[in-house]
Amino acid sequence: MKILVTGGLGFIGSNFILHALRNPKLRITNIDAGLPGSNVQNLKQVKNNARYRYIKGNITNKKLVDKLASDIDAIVNFAAESHVDRSISDPQPFIDSNIYGTYTLLEAVRRHRKKLIQISTDEVFGSLKSANATERYPYNPSSPYAASKAAAENLVNSYFITYDSDVITTRCTNNYGPRQSPEKLIPKTILLAEQNKKIPIYGTGKNIRDWIFVQDHCDAIFRVLFEGKRGESYNISANNEADNLKIVKKILKIMEKSENLIEFTSDRPGHDFRYSLNSNKIRRKLSWRPIHKFEDGLEQTIEWYQQNKEWRRHIKNEAFTIPWKTR
Repeated sequence: MKILVTGGLGFIGSNFILHALRNPKLRITNIDAGLPGSNVQNLKQVKNNARYRYIKGNITNKKLVDKLASDIDAIVNFAAESHVDRSISDPQPFIDSNIYGTYTLLEAVRRHRKKLIQISTDEVFGSLKSANATERYPYNPSSPYAASKAAAENLVNSYFITYDSDVITTRCTNNYGPRQSPEKLIPKTILLAEQNKKIPIYGTGKNIRDWIFVQDHCDAIFRVLFEGKRGESYNISANNEADNLKIVKKILKIMEKSENLIEFTSDRPGHDFRYSLNSNKIRRKLSWRPIHKFEDGLEQTIEWYQQNKEWRRHIKNEAFTIPWKTR
């Protein structure tokens, strides 16, 4: 089977490709534009693998996407601008990549009759006080990022209804694990704590997210790719809800660092209080279950960042800044 992975130099995309290449029957083409969030070091270990090829390019390039789609069986679309803070500072790249880029992929899928797995987010449902959003929950995005992903989901669904395209959407909660950019909470905390630098936390730190180890997410995507029903959507979650302050304190405890490193900062505009997904559908219909306990996955993540010094050398200082404050 030939799979076109978009955004494969990113956090989840690179972990997906490494997972895929364990199967000798799979061949992977990775198209990635090298935008913020991409890191060539993520797939350095497979660059000479005969079943893997990397093409630097943007999914908004219709001619390139069409050419690549003609020679594959399925597309898994990880390519997205995904950092909420940057979407507050400048929404334009999110509209370009997340909406127009998805449209470009859909046109190629429609023309060549291929399968598309659209990777989306729990943020399309907005902040929830107590409920767990099912696949039928109404969209209520708060940030330009979340709104662009909700728009992309609607496009995907329209191509199923109008053109009978073979498309499926997955939504996932917050991922953590190796190869994640330090723009995100967990790697930022690990790397700053190791240097005994202050760790910024928005507001009171009581905003709640549901966390899943990236490998469990990749397993779920594969289950959907091979067994999912066209036109459907599947929520993916591991039921590990915790507030940001609790996560940071857990990391500091594992690393034997002082909680005095915590520094509270002004809250982010439109900061959603809580995201939560109901993943009963994928568990029941496709027999998927996460296998990593949160604490075990967190320890593995910390160990990976501590051991991979070469990967860290390529991190830019801008990754530790708050874009909407530094514009």
